[in-house]
Amino acid sequence: MALTDAEQLAYAVAAAKVGRAEGGIPIGAALIVDGEVLAVGHNLRVQRGSAIHHGETNCLENAGRLPASVYARATMVTTLSPCDMCTGAILLYRIPRVIIGENTTFYGGEDYLRSRGVEVVVLDDAECVQMMRDFIAAEPSLWNEDIGEEG
Repeated sequence: MALTDAEQLAYAVAAAKVGRAEGGIPIGAALIVDGEVLAVGHNLRVQRGSAIHHGETNCLENAGRLPASVYARATMVTTLSPCDMCTGAILLYRIPRVIIGENTTFYGGEDYLRSRGVEVVVLDDAECVQMMRDFIAAEPSLWNEDIGEEG
């Protein structure tokens, strides 16, 4: 039985909560293929002192090397609209579908994904919105750093 979009998002939300509990940024992702969760990941920039471990890139790292035929059947699920870096990773591996928890607090590369033929589903999930609003209010300078802005 296939997972609904909301059920898939739950994996990314759980990963985001882990990241926040570790003192990091609450953005999580999951890579789903043929109804199976291949990997989850969360933003680890703070925890690892990393410039590139956003939720989606960390998820791809956790999935490991996969053949193009697997990515071609994949859905990337993310709690927040993907930034340009994560949008590029989605396009690089030709992932055809992206589920986004919310794009209210940050609007990333969705239009570019659509222009390149990627199906983009935005769930406007209240829990994802609140998680980011709470984080941005508590850690505005860390948030600005994560999105490449001066705070």
